[in-house]
Amino acid sequence: MELSPTIIALLGLLLAAWTVGAAWLMISAGAKAKGAESTRKAARRMARLLDEAPAIPLLVRADGRIEGSDRLAHWLGFDALPQFLSELADADDRGLTKAQLSELSEKVRRAQKSAAPFRMNITVPGSQRSLALRGTLADPQVSPGGAALVWVFDFSESATELSRMREESARAKGDFAALVGLIEAAPMPMWFRGTDTRLRLVNSAYVEAVGAESAEGVVEGQVELIESVDGLSAAQVAGQAVQHKQSVERIVQATIGGERRALRVSDLPLGEEGVAGYAVDIQEMEEQARAHRAYAKAQRNMLDRLSVGVAQFDAERKLTFANQPFRRIFNMRLGGLADGLPFERLLSEARDAGRTPEVRDFPAWRQEHVEWFASGETQEEAWPLSDGTHLRIVAQPMPDGGLAIIAEDRTEQLALSATRDTLLRTRTATLDSLFEALAVFAPDGHLQLWNRSFASTWGVEAETLDEHPLVDTMLEEIAGNLAKPKHIKRVGEVIRTATLDRNETGSRVALADGRTLEFAGVPLPDGNGLLTTLDVTANEQAETALRERNQALEQADQVKTRFLANMSYEFRTPLTSIGGFAELLESGVAGELSPQGREYVQAILDSVGRLTEQVENVLDLSQSEAGLLPLRKEKLELQPFVTQVVREREAEIEAKGLSLDLRGGANIKVEADRRQLARAVGHLLDNAIVATDRGGKILVDLAKKPEGTRIVLSDNGAGMSSEELRRALEGLRISEDGEGIERRQGLGIPLARQLIEAHGGDLTIQSQTGLGTSATILLP
Repeated sequence: MELSPTIIALLGLLLAAWTVGAAWLMISAGAKAKGAESTRKAARRMARLLDEAPAIPLLVRADGRIEGSDRLAHWLGFDALPQFLSELADADDRGLTKAQLSELSEKVRRAQKSAAPFRMNITVPGSQRSLALRGTLADPQVSPGGAALVWVFDFSESATELSRMREESARAKGDFAALVGLIEAAPMPMWFRGTDTRLRLVNSAYVEAVGAESAEGVVEGQVELIESVDGLSAAQVAGQAVQHKQSVERIVQATIGGERRALRVSDLPLGEEGVAGYAVDIQEMEEQARAHRAYAKAQRNMLDRLSVGVAQFDAERKLTFANQPFRRIFNMRLGGLADGLPFERLLSEARDAGRTPEVRDFPAWRQEHVEWFASGETQEEAWPLSDGTHLRIVAQPMPDGGLAIIAEDRTEQLALSATRDTLLRTRTATLDSLFEALAVFAPDGHLQLWNRSFASTWGVEAETLDEHPLVDTMLEEIAGNLAKPKHIKRVGEVIRTATLDRNETGSRVALADGRTLEFAGVPLPDGNGLLTTLDVTANEQAETALRERNQALEQADQVKTRFLANMSYEFRTPLTSIGGFAELLESGVAGELSPQGREYVQAILDSVGRLTEQVENVLDLSQSEAGLLPLRKEKLELQPFVTQVVREREAEIEAKGLSLDLRGGANIKVEADRRQLARAVGHLLDNAIVATDRGGKILVDLAKKPEGTRIVLSDNGAGMSSEELRRALEGLRISEDGEGIERRQGLGIPLARQLIEAHGGDLTIQSQTGLGTSATILLP
C-alpha cells in the first residue's frame, strides 16, 4: 500500500513534532533533574544547618505525633525519637518525667488551640542537661492542621555557668552581709573613704567614738575621729596611702568618751575603690607596757639591793642584766653589761679573776654549763674558790629560752655554821655548869636536851634520860620521889603549857626527902618548851622567917595606928583645955586682969594656936605617910576656892606691902577635900609670903591642861639653893643617932606635898637664889 505524500508529510510532521516534543521533554527533564538536585542539596544543607543549630525543632501534630531529629532524641536519652508526644516519658526512666511531660502536653495543647506561645525549662532526668523549650503554633506552610512547633535549646553550659554565678552571687551577698555585719559589730572604729578621701561608710563604734547620733550624720558632716597631727588631717594621711599604694599605720591620741586614748590607726588602700581604715584602742596596752617597764625597773632596782647576786641572760646567751652583788662577786667590768657579754666569755673572765672552781678541763666544764640553757631544769652547784670563798650557784631556765643565774656568797654562812656548832658545844657546857636543873621538851612531848643537874635534882636515872623519853614516861619516874605523888600533874601541866599553849607558868612541889623544888615552864622561840627547876629549900625557910617578920610588922603598924589615934586625942585635949582656960581668964571670970596679965594671957592663946596648928600638921603628916589620912572629896569651883584661901591671908599680904595677882579661867572644877587642899595651898602661899621681901610680887595662876588641873604659885623673893630646897622638902626626919627628930625647914612644904599626893596629884617646886620660887600643883 502506497502512502500518499500527504500522509507521508503528515507522518513526517508528526515525527518531527514527536522528536521536538521528545527533545523538549528531555531538556525539561534535565532542567528539572538539576533543580531537584539543587533542592536536595539545599535540603541537605538546611538539615545540616538544623543539626548544627543551637536549637532543634520539634513538631507536634494535632494527633500527638511528633517529628524531630535524632540529636533531640539523644538529648532526651532515646536512641530514636518516639512517634508520639506521650511516649517521651519512657518506662525505662528515659526522656521526661511524668510531671514534665504533663506540663509540656498542657502547654502544647494550649498553643495548638489558642496559638499562645509558651516557655518552659526542663532538666533531663539522670543527666546534667538543661533544655529550654520555646513553643508556638506552626505556620500552615510548615505543617497545616494546627501543629505546634517547639524549639528546643540546650543551655546546659549556660545553666551551669548561671547556677555557678548565682551561687557565687549568693555567696558574695552573704559574705558581704557578713562582712558588713562584722564591721558593724566590730568593737573598734572602722571607716571607708572614696578616692576623694571623703568618708562614705562608718560603723557604730565610729559613731559612738565621735559622739554622733547616726552613721549618716557622721558621713554627711564628715566628722573625723582622728585629730590633725603635724598639720596633716586624717583625710590627707589617707590620700597619701592611696597615692603611694601602701598602708599607713601610726599611733595617735584621740578623745573618746571624754578621755584621751592612744589609738593605732591604719589606712589601707583598696585600689580604685578608695581607702579603708580602722583604729585599735591601745591605751590599756600602753598602760600595761608602762606598768611592765615600771615593774621591770622596780624589779631590777630591788635586785640591786639584794645581797644575793642575780644575772639574766637572753635566748642568745648574752647578759642583759646583772645586779651590783653579782658584779662584785665576779669582778665584772663596767662595760661588760653594755656589750652584751656572752655567757661563755663571762665564765672565761670569771676564771681569769679566780671566781670559778679550779677544774682540770675548763673548756669541757664551760660547755657543760652552757648546756644549762637547754636543760629546762633548775641546776644548783657549790663553787669553792681558791681564796676561801664559797659560792652557791643556782641556774633557772626562763620561758623565753634565757637563763637566770643566782650567785650567793655562803662564806659567812659556813663560818656561822661553824660558830653555831661551837655555840652548841658551849651551850651544852654552860647548861651542865648551871646550878639550876634544865630540860627542853619538843611539842610532841619528847625530851630533847637536859643538863647534869636535872637527873640528880628530880631523882631520875641518867640512862632513862639518854633514851629521850616522852613526858609521861619521865613523870612516872619522878612521881615516886614526891612527897605527894598526885602533885606530879603540876609538872606535866607546866610542860604542856610551855610547849603547846606557849605560855609561861610555874609551881612548887615538895619531895619525899624534905626538899622543895620550884619549877617553871618557859616557851622557847623554836617552838620547844624549857623546864627550869631550882632547889628553893633554903629560900622556903627564909620566906617562912620573912612571913613571920611581916606579921610582926603588920602588928606594929596596927599599934602605930592606934598610937596615932590616941596621940590625936592626947594632944588635942590638953591644948583645948589650956586654950579654954586662957580665954576664961581673958574674959575676966577670975577677976579683972592687969595689962601685963592680959599680955601673958594673949601670949598663951597665941602659943596655943601655933601649937595646935603644929600638932595638926604633925598628925596629918604622920597619917599621910601611914596612908591613914581621911579625905572627904567634893566638887570645888577652883577660882572661888583659891580666892578664899588668899583672902584669909590678906592682912599679912597688906602688912608686907605685897602685890598678889590671881589669874585663871572660870568654871575650872576639881574633886578634892576642901580642908586638906586649903591647907596645902595655904602652906605654899605662907612660904611665898614669908620668902618675899616688902614690895614683892606673888602670882597665882589657875589653868586646865590636858594632863589635869594646874595651880602655879610663884614669887620673886630670895629663893633657895638646891641644898636648901632639898632640906625644905625633907622637913622633919629621924636624927642620925636614931633617938630623936631633926627639924629642917618646917612642916609646911612636906605636908603640902603629902596632902597633894593623897589627892592623886603631884607637887613640883623650882627655886633659884635671888630669883624666887615657883610651886606647881597638878591635880587629876
